[in-house]
Amino acid sequence: MDHRADQPAQEPDSSSPPWVLRDYALIADGERGAVLDPRGRIVWLCAPRWHDDAVFSALIGGPGHFTVGPVDPRHVWGGYYEEGTLIRVNRWLTSDCVIECREALAMPARTDRLVLLRRMRAVRGAPRLRLVLDVRPGFGTGRMADPRRVDGVWTAGAPGMRMRLTGAPDAVWRPGEGLVGEFPLREGASHDLVLELSEGPGTEPLDADALWRATEREWQRAVPDCSRLVAPRDARHAYAVLRGLTSVSGGMVAADTTSLPERANSGRNYDYRFAWLRDQCYAGLAVAAHGPHPLVDDAVRFVAERILEDGDKARPAYTVDGRPVGGDRSLRLPGYPGGTDHIGNDAGDQFQLDTFGEALQLFAAAAAHDRLTGDAERAASVAVDVVERQWLRPDAGLWELEDRWWTHSRLSVVCGLRRMAQVLPRGAGQRLDDLAEAVLRETRRRCLRPDGRWRRAADDDGPEAALLVPMARGCAFGDDGGAATRAYIESRLAEDGYLYRFEHPGEPLGEAEGAFLLCGFTMALATHRLGDRVGAFRWFERTRAACGPPGLFAEEYDVRQRQLRGNLPQAFVHATLLESAVRLAGVSALP
Repeated sequence: MDHRADQPAQEPDSSSPPWVLRDYALIADGERGAVLDPRGRIVWLCAPRWHDDAVFSALIGGPGHFTVGPVDPRHVWGGYYEEGTLIRVNRWLTSDCVIECREALAMPARTDRLVLLRRMRAVRGAPRLRLVLDVRPGFGTGRMADPRRVDGVWTAGAPGMRMRLTGAPDAVWRPGEGLVGEFPLREGASHDLVLELSEGPGTEPLDADALWRATEREWQRAVPDCSRLVAPRDARHAYAVLRGLTSVSGGMVAADTTSLPERANSGRNYDYRFAWLRDQCYAGLAVAAHGPHPLVDDAVRFVAERILEDGDKARPAYTVDGRPVGGDRSLRLPGYPGGTDHIGNDAGDQFQLDTFGEALQLFAAAAAHDRLTGDAERAASVAVDVVERQWLRPDAGLWELEDRWWTHSRLSVVCGLRRMAQVLPRGAGQRLDDLAEAVLRETRRRCLRPDGRWRRAADDDGPEAALLVPMARGCAFGDDGGAATRAYIESRLAEDGYLYRFEHPGEPLGEAEGAFLLCGFTMALATHRLGDRVGAFRWFERTRAACGPPGLFAEEYDVRQRQLRGNLPQAFVHATLLESAVRLAGVSALP
């Protein structure tokens, strides 16, 4: 569905009041993700894929949710992920009952069909549970019609979507509410709900036991052992998040959500349900540091395909099936508190030079593991050609700002060229080394201060956390002052152990935006590269503490209020956590 901005504004869904971002959890299968609140409400789900319209949009004030929870309003919540998976176990404690709800999107996943599993169990006592299922396609503009119950299975449909639900034969269909019902559980008993949403009529059996077994096997196969790493449980969870955000196409979305504000009422609300090539490279490099796992192949394949197809016109972001991202537009929904609703992203049309440098680093890492495909080798050659033609051109940079001569972008391509030259046969890499030297020579002339510290840009002498990225990758630039740059960034952009991106003129740190968690983990990596192991661990542990109870990270962190800000979960934060856990443990498979 194509939801247009001329739709009338809708009233907030009062049945699903919002929570602070740190309390939300995620289940995902690679093709889409569902956001759960502590009360058992699934308040966000796009179907059939990440970039498609939401069928549950209560998170941003729209209609649609799937609620299962205790009838007793006096309860407290908890929960956990089964290790190495995105199988979530929600847990509720009432005055006389303990209830668990095991939740997952079934795997292996299909692009045209999702299956959502919810298994309730009465751990203690005999609770009564409430069910509400209100599927609202098109960000709430559509409704499921023609509801029927046949042999205990509910079916309904809307244009382009069919629904089946098992496990609620006694529920009733109420116009405007969807399926509503209550059911008891005796102590020790469990009860399954299986929801299928598909583009065509569902014909496959919805066997809960078989679906759970297949999902468990897929997670066991997908996520490697991380026991040798620093913070092994969090590292493995980070890998599971990256796997959950990665499609069968190889594309990894930057985040599951849209429009969650980075700063209240500031207009900084973006749609991150797309695959950023740079973010994909960060994830691929992080995983490659641990080993030649399938997510490396996914990243290499997706990035190579985009560069081969588009060359100089390669976009920063694509849908996970490789299509262009539409421009920013409004949904006319109330939005998450402090935010306004948006879908699409104008960054899809920017030129970001550093993306090509990161891609070359990714291809070099794949080659080090003997995982460089023929397509990737050709894409690397195209990327080198693009750098050769475009490196003098101003670009939007890592933070997607105005076009300028950003220092970080040039250092990223120098790093990528050198890394790629190292894995090519002797002689074949000379062109890359020569180009790297030319880029570095001009970047030194424009951006290196006499005291050895890198400027933010050719026309900007300020501190810039993006300059930590080449250091984190172990890219040395002769006698240039990496240590001086790192120290200057820390002195100007750090607060209470967290790191900000850059300074906003006239505003103190923390007023204009939150600390950037990507920057904190990158600082840990850069500090470690410079030989300060204790300092690196301090940065790592402080930044690692910024997640909520489900262990998910957003892009920003409000240091004063200790709250997450922005879309959830942010893939590149989880990627740099994983890479930090590998490198601080001293077990990296890459230099």
